[in-house]
Amino acid sequence: MPSCSSGGIGFFWCGGGLVSGVVIAPCYGRNAWRRRGSIRYHSMMTTILSEGVWTEVDGGNDTFQAIDPSTGERIEPAYPVCSWSDLERMAIASAAAVRHPANREPERIARFLEGYATRLDACREAIATMAHRETGLALEPRLRVVEFDRMLGQLRQAADAARDVGPDSWRLPIIDEATGIHSDRGPLGGAVLTIGPNNFPLAFHGVSGGDFASAIAAGNPVIAKGHPLHPGTGAMLAACAAEAVADAGLHPATVQFFHHCPPEDGLRLIGHPAIAAVGFTGSRAAGLALKAAADAAGKPSFLEMSSVNPVFALPGAVVGDAAGIGEAWAGSILMGAGQFCTKPGILIAIGGDAKPLLDAAVSTCGSAAPGVLFSAEASRALESGITAMIEAGADVHCGGNPADPGNRFEPTLLSVDGHRFLERFEVLSAERFGPVGLFVSASSIDEAIAIAERLEGQLTIAMYTGDGDDEVWDRLATVLRSRCGRLLENKMPTGVAVVPSMVHGGPYPATGHPGFTAVGMPTSIGRFSMARCWDGVAAGRLPDWLR
Repeated sequence: MPSCSSGGIGFFWCGGGLVSGVVIAPCYGRNAWRRRGSIRYHSMMTTILSEGVWTEVDGGNDTFQAIDPSTGERIEPAYPVCSWSDLERMAIASAAAVRHPANREPERIARFLEGYATRLDACREAIATMAHRETGLALEPRLRVVEFDRMLGQLRQAADAARDVGPDSWRLPIIDEATGIHSDRGPLGGAVLTIGPNNFPLAFHGVSGGDFASAIAAGNPVIAKGHPLHPGTGAMLAACAAEAVADAGLHPATVQFFHHCPPEDGLRLIGHPAIAAVGFTGSRAAGLALKAAADAAGKPSFLEMSSVNPVFALPGAVVGDAAGIGEAWAGSILMGAGQFCTKPGILIAIGGDAKPLLDAAVSTCGSAAPGVLFSAEASRALESGITAMIEAGADVHCGGNPADPGNRFEPTLLSVDGHRFLERFEVLSAERFGPVGLFVSASSIDEAIAIAERLEGQLTIAMYTGDGDDEVWDRLATVLRSRCGRLLENKMPTGVAVVPSMVHGGPYPATGHPGFTAVGMPTSIGRFSMARCWDGVAAGRLPDWLR
């Protein structure tokens, strides 16, 4: 097990040595999974993890640096942009991992996932501290406790699921003795390319998040892309993964990792014969580009993209607890500086006097400090989006401006009436990534239903109800239920419980397919599996769970 310490940003000891500004981690040779004693040490900050080895890229001198979003200062060192030859080498290596006998053993896969979680936990302080500096997200409790525990929990749940061969497992075994036909689900036969977002550097990271854990639990090797906004965090996570792969005796190409690549090379990688699927969380534009590449290659892609997560405050709720709803809405907008995929970006209040709701939200947001956005580009995009909303007829009640130092932005609330919202729907209903919310006053239930009918697919939709709202709920739910993955009552959607019954998905453009969830094992594992039938195959040739 690695031991870790953090002496400020850039100090990381994980089974190797402690160096200021440089991460040193064990580097396993191509046969290290057979000869555990053969360990070398390399700086992984300027290298990529390929076949268990931290190696220099073939891509020349192209590099990038992380930037501290709270100050705007560059963070050393520079990280490599890999070339097509680097990606192709990883793809070819992953094919050997698919065929390796150890990678078909559920117990060995489970041991890797558990060992990985243990190593990450031992390095909690150093990893969380690096993530804090690279993202500006709160160290305590957000990164060090909440998100870190979620990451570890997902990996351990995936380990349990990998071991489970029962009838309710992700394998879905069916034994038909009368016909001699058996079926189950198994790995895809290729690597899964996992690409994480900017807003969850741990629990959704390409090398440690839910897509990663699900793909590994299903028996697939993973090629993980880091995120250019938090490369040091990704390198630390990947170092722990490399150690865990070696200790579990899996093929060294089971987990491979690169920091960044030219977009055209990333799209080309999807078409490589060794790649079986893509898991992605990020923007709609990037997701659609990945989907087009996957569709052209006949590969499945599982994408989480864009959602405004509207909240409907029904008449009884507005009368009964307007101020409470307004405070809850504002609090949800402020979480993570509004950079959650489940941020409720729009609240529609139906009928009656909803001014106390808006006033409470404005009071809460107006008294909050500017939030740190992940990048200068995000700040510019948010400012441009707010300007477009104002030009479309929205009124500003607080905020609306970038702030110093770094990439800060004032919490912002705008409002518009339902008629104007429907007139300028495309602009006013667009996702705005940051601490901004739009209050919409619907004059009637019919107007609220007209708004509901215009909504695109969402991750979540919430309805706040009170006395006398049953009929309104029924009318709205008839429209809304098929427009979201998760329907909530009397609660904001920002938190996502990591439990089997959770659905973190929804119709386009929230995701690329309404039939899957990115959170909630074992269901989420099914994305990275294939249906298999065994017809007349002798019992001794079947997987253990089909005998």
